[in-house]
Amino acid sequence: MATTEMETLVEAQPRQADGKNVARRVRKSGKVPAVVYGAGQPAVSVSVDPKQIARILQSASGYNTIFDLQLEGERTKAMIVDWQYEPIKGALLHLDLKRIAMDQRLTVEVPIVLKGEAAGVKQQGGILDQVLRQVELECLPGDIPSHIEADVSHLAFGHVLRVSDLAIDRSKVKVLTPAEQAVAHVTSVKEEVVATPETAAAEAAAAPAEPEVIKKGKQEAEEGAEAAPEKAEKPEKPEKAEKKEKK
Repeated sequence: MATTEMETLVEAQPRQADGKNVARRVRKSGKVPAVVYGAGQPAVSVSVDPKQIARILQSASGYNTIFDLQLEGERTKAMIVDWQYEPIKGALLHLDLKRIAMDQRLTVEVPIVLKGEAAGVKQQGGILDQVLRQVELECLPGDIPSHIEADVSHLAFGHVLRVSDLAIDRSKVKVLTPAEQAVAHVTSVKEEVVATPETAAAEAAAAPAEPEVIKKGKQEAEEGAEAAPEKAEKPEKPEKAEKKEKK
């Protein structure tokens, strides 16, 4: 399923050079600061409508969507290559937009969507573990898939779904992710082991013995304590001795 161009036209307005104060004013005005670069042209600082960008990111093709970008009266094809969100409120903070030449191949990451219920889960009580969630591809902009579907219904214990198993039109798309890379497999449910008196005794027996150096140190300390002379009694003061004699 190839990526289609969005009907929405993203309008960008030039802005001043980057800076925290400038970016803050742009956001306060309801826009999002962004940078447009690529296609052999210099980078330009712009501001865009966050609603238009949100519509693109939330579409089926997401950040791989190719759309029309209008800047200073000129239109060009573009993609979103990077974006930043405010961690608490989730508002867009900044965007990187790249000009796209439709006749030049580019590298993208496309999400992998698993379909079906694995046999190892349904019949053997295992858990499906998706190891790889994106695959890196090289293709023309018009051939970028919105996502790649992978059927896992046949997946049982001991079987691994790999990149080489993915249904990709390799006549149009070059897969850059290694073919042997695992995508998904079925794992067993780990049971919590409850300690019993027998297992505790076995673990204690298997515990490493105290090092000989430590034992020797303890033995020497004990022998030294035995050989040490008993502490002499503290002599009484002369005054106390005289008092005892008078009594």
